[in-house]
Amino acid sequence: MRSSSYSVLPARSLRAAVVLALVVGIATTAPAAHASTGSTTETASPALAAKPYMGWSSWSMQSSKYPGLNPDGDYSYLTEANVLEQTDALAAKLKKYGYEYVNIDAGWWRDRDWKPEFDQYARQKADPVRFPRGMKPVAEDIHAKGLKAGIYLPVGLEKEAYNDGKPPIWNAEGCTTADIVYDDLRTTNGWDSAYKIDFSDPCAQKYVDSQARMFADWGYDFLKLDGVGPGSFKSGENYDNVADVAAWQKAIAATGRPIHLELSWSLDIGHAADWKKYSQGWRIDTDVECYCNTLVSWENSVDDRWADTPAWTRHAGPGGWNDLDALNVGNGKMDGLTKAERQSYATLWAIAKSPLYTGDDLTRLDSYGLSLLTNKEVIAVNQGDTPPAHLVTASDPQQVWAAKNPDGTYTVALFNLADTSAAVTADFSALGFTGKAAVRDLWNHENLGTHRGRIIQALPAHGSRLFTVTPKGAAVSLTGYEAESGDNTLGGSASVGDCSACSDGKKVGNLYRGGKLTFNDVVVPEAGTYQVRISYISGDARTASVSANDGGAVRHTFASTGDWGTVSTATVPVQLKAGSNTLTIDSGSDYAPDIDRIDVPKSS
Repeated sequence: MRSSSYSVLPARSLRAAVVLALVVGIATTAPAAHASTGSTTETASPALAAKPYMGWSSWSMQSSKYPGLNPDGDYSYLTEANVLEQTDALAAKLKKYGYEYVNIDAGWWRDRDWKPEFDQYARQKADPVRFPRGMKPVAEDIHAKGLKAGIYLPVGLEKEAYNDGKPPIWNAEGCTTADIVYDDLRTTNGWDSAYKIDFSDPCAQKYVDSQARMFADWGYDFLKLDGVGPGSFKSGENYDNVADVAAWQKAIAATGRPIHLELSWSLDIGHAADWKKYSQGWRIDTDVECYCNTLVSWENSVDDRWADTPAWTRHAGPGGWNDLDALNVGNGKMDGLTKAERQSYATLWAIAKSPLYTGDDLTRLDSYGLSLLTNKEVIAVNQGDTPPAHLVTASDPQQVWAAKNPDGTYTVALFNLADTSAAVTADFSALGFTGKAAVRDLWNHENLGTHRGRIIQALPAHGSRLFTVTPKGAAVSLTGYEAESGDNTLGGSASVGDCSACSDGKKVGNLYRGGKLTFNDVVVPEAGTYQVRISYISGDARTASVSANDGGAVRHTFASTGDWGTVSTATVPVQLKAGSNTLTIDSGSDYAPDIDRIDVPKSS
């Protein structure tokens, strides 16, 4: 598609705009999970992303203001010498634990002033100062250490590569950059730094084919495609890059080389099926980096993951994983976190089955950081056949996450996300069984003996514990109560509506500003605290008060289920009396989730 006129920013303004966009947040690189030796074709390669990949990414250090990391200006850390130094350290310290990807992030084709290099076919070309030998020898050096090499691109045709629409497309006779974008030069990606590619023209696929062929010929095993939408805080037709991702999958397959395709950043969960169909991983959140004088900070975005991960849990599995971003727990002071925060950070990444790739300086890992990154029992939770853990409790400051494993054991994590110390309880009935269980502390490699009914731990601010729990009792018995039952009482705006995902095809919704739902005649045999499982639907995180018998209301946060057609559960403790009870879910002055049903254990 040819365009007769267009306008672009002056070079200095464009560079400034791109750099500014990067400062407010590109994304962290990602490592992959397949075999590579540097040859273009391979045989008997393991399935791509059979398990979450592990490795190292350059972005955290190159984007940080930590003293000494970028002495020659912003993002100047990214050089061949530094990448190979980290490669050597990864091979020496972490390779034996499963870390294998060395991922080069944004800037490998740009100089220190962010001016880009392109070849004659509008493909990114290594900056001669950052990577004087080019990108292929770097991949070869990474492979020589028995590791795999990753590289990065933003989605779309970069504005500077367009070059008046004149550059030819490699191996595509008659095609130029004018043919592969829309006539109006509409922009795309998270920073609007590229023209949107028009895949109705066959030349467009040829361009992506040429980039994939170049990476395969260089010997790269992993590609992070960044700024992908819908997502990256952009929506609308211009930012719908599903066609780009599909084109990349097709182009990679045509090379014959198994290249892991990772998508970034903050992808739209509404397109989870597309990301799963066309890629091996997808970032679910904004950048973990703080773009400050440390690599990260707890409040900047590390703590956001506990709120944002639950909706995505069901989408993770062999072949494609939810990417929580870089795991920066190894450098102590440079990480910008307490020891408790570093352990919680690593715990969530492990149980969520996120890729484990660190952005730390591997040449100066402290002993505590090294112990976090190399704990074999915790790595086994992430890399083994255990499923991703889900949030069991409400999304309150004290949380329990768990996964039932194929061998009948449970992986159980306790988190105190409050700013002060607090006790956290994992009640066995909330996990799905009763009686006793053997408990093993995975971080400390210690058997804690047999516990009855629950595990209670006093945790510091932002602290955590991680256990394997082996049940010795029976499965919990539950009594279910449907929200739409005629025995219940609706108050305020509350009303019954259809719900195809709900257990009886109905739900109670419109619980807002005084709307409430009361379950009548909830019968239990004895007085006590019951772990009541609430099945709900909520396209965003919402709060509600839960009470029994008109007393002791407790307000809880319910994590997003991802959309208004998906049911999730949250277990909350409720004090019930022997015999018949009322149980009320009240929106108060806010908006509550829609309610499908509750399930009440038959004993406390």
